[in-house]
Amino acid sequence: MASASSSSASLFARLGRIWRHRWTDEADLRRALPPEMLDRLTRRVAASERRHSGEIRVCVEAGLPLSYLWRDAPARERAIMLFGKLRVWDTEHNNGVLIYLLLAEHAIEIVADRGIDARVDAAQWAAMAGRMGAAFREGRFEDGLTQALEEVSALLVEHFPLADGQADRNELPDAPVLL
Repeated sequence: MASASSSSASLFARLGRIWRHRWTDEADLRRALPPEMLDRLTRRVAASERRHSGEIRVCVEAGLPLSYLWRDAPARERAIMLFGKLRVWDTEHNNGVLIYLLLAEHAIEIVADRGIDARVDAAQWAAMAGRMGAAFREGRFEDGLTQALEEVSALLVEHFPLADGQADRNELPDAPVLL
């Protein structure tokens, strides 16, 4: 009997997850990140990238597509797919960083390309995501994202500073992506 009840609990958990993802929509995105905040974040990314050769992308998604939900895929899998789709992996020095937020699950994923990931301990990325999560739980989305941008920027400046006279190539758009 235990397997039947755990099976139905699993089904209810999956249905609850699907419901949460379908219920969270563009209006939730706009409440969490209004246009004026998006403009400020875009300017912060641009200012950051003038200090190093890395690229930073911010992507915020209301809920996962059904194809991810049916197979119970984690937010990390979606973040890695978007890392590729948004071409964050395709920077000259392999030093792109994606900050991915999934509103329906309150999930935060930081995906770093191999050039920067080889120089930064996994615990640093996890701690950064933890600090963002703490700010988000208090309703301080802009503060959490700004702090994360500053921390990612500091790591990129440390490991990939612009050489004297080198100009930022700005290989990727600076504006956050909303899905």
